Order: sequence, then C-alpha cells, then structure tokens
Amino acid sequence: MLHRLLGILVFSASLLIAWVIMDFRHFADSPLNLPEEGVQYILAPGDSVTTLAADLNSLDALENKLYMRLLARWEGQASQLKAGEYLFTEGMSPRSVLNLIVAGKVVNHTLTLVEGWTFRQVIEAMNQNDVLTHNLNGLTDAEIMQRIGHADEHPEGRFFPDTYHFPRETTDISFLQRAYNAMDRFLKYEWERRDIGLPLKNPYDAMILASIVERETGVALERPEIAGVFIRRLQKRMRLQTDPTVIYGMGDAFDGNLRRRDLKTKTPYNTYTNYGLPPTPIAMPGAEAIQAVLHPAAGSSLYFVARGDGSHQFSDTLEKHNKAVRKYQLKKSH
Repeated sequence: MLHRLLGILVFSASLLIAWVIMDFRHFADSPLNLPEEGVQYILAPGDSVTTLAADLNSLDALENKLYMRLLARWEGQASQLKAGEYLFTEGMSPRSVLNLIVAGKVVNHTLTLVEGWTFRQVIEAMNQNDVLTHNLNGLTDAEIMQRIGHADEHPEGRFFPDTYHFPRETTDISFLQRAYNAMDRFLKYEWERRDIGLPLKNPYDAMILASIVERETGVALERPEIAGVFIRRLQKRMRLQTDPTVIYGMGDAFDGNLRRRDLKTKTPYNTYTNYGLPPTPIAMPGAEAIQAVLHPAAGSSLYFVARGDGSHQFSDTLEKHNKAVRKYQLKKSH
C-alpha cells in the first residue's frame, strides 16, 4: 500500500513538473499583454530582472513575475541587463524582451539641426529637447566651446546640420561634440577635393563663404552659381556686398527691415563696407553649400538679385544688374 501511494505521489509530481516545464516554455515565448502602440520602458542603472518583472506586472503586461526571473537566470541573462530606454512592441514575448535589453537596443530619439541655423538657434533647439541631459544651460558661447573641447573657437557654423539619433540621457555636451566632429570631418574631406585656384586660404574660409551661400538662397540648384559669383568677386578684390552678413552683424538690432543706412554702418560683418570675407561664418552651412563653394559654377556673372520667387537673376555687368534690380524691385513693390 505504501509503495502504491509512493508511486502515485511520484507520478503526480512528475506530471506537475512536466506541466510546469511546459507552462514555463509556453510563457517564455508567448506574447506579453502589450497595447497596440507598445510600451516605452526605462530600466534605470542598478535595476534588476526583479524590478523589470514587477514593473511589467504593474502594467498588466505580465502575469507571472517568478517565471520572468527564472527565465533570465535560466538563460544566463540576469546579470547582463543594460540600463536604458526600450520600446516593447505588441507581440513581444518575455524572451524577446530580455534579448532586447541584453543587446542594449535602446530607443533612439532624434533632433534635427537645420541648414542656415545660427548657433543661438542650435542652443534653443537643444534646450527645448526634453530627452537630452542639459549641462550647458546658462553658459556663454565661449564657455560652451570650452566644455566641448574647443576653447577659443567661435561657435558659429561649426556644427553639421543633420538629423541626429541618440538615446535618452545623452548630454547636450556629447550631442554638440558629435555635430562638431561631423562638420570637421566633412569639411576636411571636401577641402582635400576642392577645385584648384580658389581664393580661399583654408577650410575655415570655405565654411565662412558656404554660410553666406546658405543664407543667400534656398534653391539648391542655384548654390554653385551664387558661389561662383562670390568666388569671382573675391578674385577681383570686389566687396561681396551680401545682405545676410550685414543682418548678422546687426545682431538683435535687426528688426526684420534692412535699411540703406544699415548697409553703410560699419561692423566686422558688413560686406558692403569691408573687403573679403567676414571674420566668422554667419550660420551653419549644409553639405550642398560647402560643396558649391569648393566647386563653384564657371561663368562671368558678378551680380545677382532676387526675383521674388526664391530664385535669382544673374548679371555679368553692373548695368545689366541695375536693370534687373529695377525690374524685380519694381515688380516686388507692386
């Protein structure tokens, strides 16, 4: 009788163990109860699989916290979880969640730096981004450049306009360093492949002129032609006479209306009163503006005027230019 009872107990235990194993395997690869839009989850430094299981349970995504802990230990993953922000999408199983976290495939956020932005606009965009960790608030431009490792450099134009992807808790310092390095690499690469005979002494000169081209036109196809005008004017020792540099030099005094007296007011950036390039870029030049400056369109035009539709009329003599100015300025005023 005792042997029979013992046999029944052993058999029952075996069935129970088999059921637990089957249930555990089913649990490991069955979808969690996640909403259609998924769940964004932050695993903080020091958090364990126990924390993860409890959090998923509190979100009603996971019923069996013990199984989650056992799975992580069974797979040898319990000590390999990487802190960060993750997106758990509909259909993910406990196993795939653990694999995601062990692989460190965190959510990437984006911030776009736009061609033609000033450094002030870059800082404003970073300050408004609630994903970045902010360490630069309240610092001067000089202090910011020192923090990113480029003391004594003027910040304008130094950062490459692009869409950057980054995980949560990326610092504004590392974000700026990345954008600075991207511009530095691109500019050096393009400078080595520049056309021969350009009146530019170094890559920084190219950046300055490219920033002017960037602000002069939003029409991509015109950039090489506008760059050609400025290159020829520099070669002939003519003043660049470009409004965006004057506006930049006015700073906060510019009220949206550029007057004749402003063109005569001396600042380091007034290319109506000064020869050559301004002392620094006036904005962030994009890749196409840089390439246009280093590979300007051939031709004889020395002047251009806005047509009013975003494009420009180019002229090779002052007489033709004055006619174009009268035509398009008159058309604009009406």
